[in-house]
Amino acid sequence: MDLPQLTPQQLKELVQGFVDDRIRELIGDPDLGLSLGDALRSRLKESLAGSDRLSGDDVADRLGLRW
Repeated sequence: MDLPQLTPQQLKELVQGFVDDRIRELIGDPDLGLSLGDALRSRLKESLAGSDRLSGDDVADRLGLRW
């Protein structure tokens, strides 16, 4: 790829690709590839089987956060 030959749109897409890749590197999922322990797996299954749910707004209210 010859940089001086790029159109403005191609240059924009190239830079956006670099930025996207870097953000993924910096903010990626730190737990990716890790396995769940048996205790946590059991707690998650139990939680999902229950009917109690909180909305994002409820959680934010309990933590004193504003959207």
